[in-house]
Amino acid sequence: MLDLRRLRLLREVKLRGTLAEVAEALNYSPSAVSQQLALLEKEVGVPLLRKSGRRVILTPQAEILVSHTSTVLEVLEQAESEITTSLERPAGLVRLALFQSAALALLPEALTLLKKEHPQLRLEITQQEPEAALHATWARDYDLVIAEQYPGHAAARHPELDRIDLTTDPIRLGVSSKLRAEHSISSLADTAGLPWVMEPRGTASRHWAEQACRQAGFEPDVQFETADIQAHIRLVESGNAVALLTGLAWVGRKVTVDLIDLPGNPLRTVFTAARRASAGSPAIQVCRDVLSRTAELVNPAAR
Repeated sequence: MLDLRRLRLLREVKLRGTLAEVAEALNYSPSAVSQQLALLEKEVGVPLLRKSGRRVILTPQAEILVSHTSTVLEVLEQAESEITTSLERPAGLVRLALFQSAALALLPEALTLLKKEHPQLRLEITQQEPEAALHATWARDYDLVIAEQYPGHAAARHPELDRIDLTTDPIRLGVSSKLRAEHSISSLADTAGLPWVMEPRGTASRHWAEQACRQAGFEPDVQFETADIQAHIRLVESGNAVALLTGLAWVGRKVTVDLIDLPGNPLRTVFTAARRASAGSPAIQVCRDVLSRTAELVNPAAR
């Protein structure tokens, strides 16, 4: 009988690429990870890993083991979910990952509702960019994620994750009233040559914003790069930059800049994702219900 803990370590190597990253993720020492994988190789009787620079690559036999390990872990997680469901009382820990504007717009009300309706449920929250958070949820670092998808830009799909749409979010051009008057800005094309603030390269929002500008006939002059949406708003308010801003950014605060509609009135989709094996657990279902009610309450599509 193969040791499941060692098999999980092998799966983590597949997901993360280095023994050091596996050790950090699971709170082991790198030497302990190496020792356990060496024992697994003895159990199986064939080599499982080979070095490739600083990373390690799985052998074909290791890939077979990882495939079956993922199935075993999914079945065990589903069993845990069914046991919890049989108790009919949402409790325990839910690890949630979400991006900044969703945290600012949805968390205060959602946490208030959870505390009132399900005080025995504990929610641990981490702010993380959607692309990384989806991968980390698939890797079992989180139980639930709030992520986003921009028009024409599909979010990453992981076979073990489901997806439930939470709300839609309008995307508009944000410009200060003073800057708008000085440059007679009435469309995206009118911002050519002006300084922009955007999120870091590699994010879906950055890719979408750059594409929108290029379709409008210019390359954006990105002078400011930050994932902090509140910094985006302050830079736009002060007239030091223009930006594409979403409705969630204004939940709970007064709109302080001019918002100009874009062609086609594009909407960002905000959704939740969980592993299919655990999505039926009462704790995750309760969190999703509360988030859905909160999203309806703040209604960013109407802003």
